[in-house]
Amino acid sequence: MMKGMLFAERYKLEEFIGQGGMSLVYRAVDIRTGHSVAVKILKSEYNSDKEFLERFQREAQAASLMSHHNIVNLLDVGVEGEYRYLVLEYVSGNTLKDIIRQKGRLNWQTTIQVAVRILSALQHAHDNGIIHRDIKPQNVLIHADGHVKVADFGIARMTNAFTISKGDTVVGSVHYSSPEQASGSVVECTSDLYSTGIVMYEMLTGRVPFVGDTPVAVAMQHIKDMPPPIPDFAPEAPPALVAVVMKAMAKNPKDRFQSAREMADALLQAREGKLDPELVAPQPPAEGKRQPPAPVRADGKPYVPSGSQNTQKRSSHKRKRNAGYTLLTTLLTLAALALLTIGAINIYDQVANRVMAPDLADYTVAEASSTVRREGLIWTQTDVNSDIVPAGYVISQIPAADTPMRTGDSMLVTISLGPVQESLPSYVGTAYDTAYAKLKDMGFTITVVRIVSTEPIGTVLQQRPQAGSPFTPGQDVELTISGGSTLVPNVMGMPLEEATASLTQNSQKAAEPLYEPVLDESQIGKVISQSPAAGTQIVIDGTVTLTIGVAGAGYTGEVIFNLDAADQDRTIRVVLLESQGEREQHVEVYPAGQSGKVTVPLVSAYGGSMICRIYVDDEVYQEQTVTLQQEEQ
Repeated sequence: MMKGMLFAERYKLEEFIGQGGMSLVYRAVDIRTGHSVAVKILKSEYNSDKEFLERFQREAQAASLMSHHNIVNLLDVGVEGEYRYLVLEYVSGNTLKDIIRQKGRLNWQTTIQVAVRILSALQHAHDNGIIHRDIKPQNVLIHADGHVKVADFGIARMTNAFTISKGDTVVGSVHYSSPEQASGSVVECTSDLYSTGIVMYEMLTGRVPFVGDTPVAVAMQHIKDMPPPIPDFAPEAPPALVAVVMKAMAKNPKDRFQSAREMADALLQAREGKLDPELVAPQPPAEGKRQPPAPVRADGKPYVPSGSQNTQKRSSHKRKRNAGYTLLTTLLTLAALALLTIGAINIYDQVANRVMAPDLADYTVAEASSTVRREGLIWTQTDVNSDIVPAGYVISQIPAADTPMRTGDSMLVTISLGPVQESLPSYVGTAYDTAYAKLKDMGFTITVVRIVSTEPIGTVLQQRPQAGSPFTPGQDVELTISGGSTLVPNVMGMPLEEATASLTQNSQKAAEPLYEPVLDESQIGKVISQSPAAGTQIVIDGTVTLTIGVAGAGYTGEVIFNLDAADQDRTIRVVLLESQGEREQHVEVYPAGQSGKVTVPLVSAYGGSMICRIYVDDEVYQEQTVTLQQEEQ
């Protein structure tokens, strides 16, 4: 495993998270900020595929254009040695697949909430010309705080993960692929909506709609078969929601929703029990009930019950007597009807005008205001700064979600203005101590760079970001300050103690010394090299590295090379490439016309194989590998 590796001198791999068909994923720590990130490293077998690498780079650049609260956003992309990697925001939680396995299936309200977040991410991607092509529960991450994040934008697209010829690599995705993906046809945005429908089917029922012994068998079912009815597994699912899922899973892309936003709107209506007639096939009209025929006599005349004629005579005598009763009854009936009407109006008002406060969490201001007004509520907005919620998104709402309300009531929604954006003051020309104290009070992290300068020590010479730049408290500010100026003395040939004292007198410090074997006994215990060189200007209290000679056994050898004749004199210089750099072995001027074999003896404090370099007039003429051996005593 690669745990502990450092990528880009910034991302330290801390924990192996998992792997996919083409990548390994680690949780890493950004050592600059202390934040956790996810580092996705492509497997080595993809490194030799030139076309894949080019497409990977293009897709990584495309993914970098997206920034959405429901997308696992791309933070960085790079190459570390043989490894190509992406740095993504780290989501602490489980995949939607894990949650379905744990719970068996999800309730229909949760299904809608998760699906709307997925569709919000897809709409953002589609608006940027990016088709995910691998929407599945494994690529939907649920943060510990409930936020929904869609992962793996770009990679699936460029690797053609749904191609049946890929064999086992398709198994994880073929259950969610659209008919056009399964048949190798053109894939458009509606394919992502089909896959979202499959994910919703699985959330509601706890199973995928199509299963088979091979990927091809599953793919053919996507193309030809209808899924088992959702109510068979989730009888509580509202018909309006079932209709939305089935439209998303239509075989023909033209019969599906044509945008993620359209599908999300349909889900929000389904949550309120509103069934769009266009989502359901028309039902045949029900036959009306037939009235039984009126009775007739044998002669065809209407049948009149016996004694009805006498009854008519008697009733004529009673009409006047009953007129008073009729009037009274009518008045009482009208009064009762009035009371019933008033009650009915009140009941209708309570039912028809009653709404539940919508859940606006994770909505943009446009989405939230549209939802509130669609419910017949009055939109009231207040704006505040937030370091957590992105600008333009809902922070909170009053009343809370699912609170009973009536049409015409007001909702107060707080919208984020994003972090406070103030202008960074200028500290150039001020003392470092003053600038440091003020920046610390503002919550900044300060990085200091000291350079040689004739300005008073500690004076701020430059700052980054520059004055006037917007800033967020907590970010890093780099201050370049004057370190003064002092000349490095020449301490070559001095003992270590004397050289260190000389540096101290010049306001400099000696670094931990280096030691190097020497053959010349007069150099033992003395400085044989220094860095920076004598006469160099460095900052006050700057560090100088000294190399001290120590006794070493001698090693000898030789180098032989042919020198061609020339029309002019030439300077021949022979050096050995030792651990500390070039060590000169021979310098000689060869006159014009001289040629032939040249043998140069070599001597070093180091033995074994090393490179010998021959210069002609300061141009490399030849390099040879030579072997130096211990001198015989």
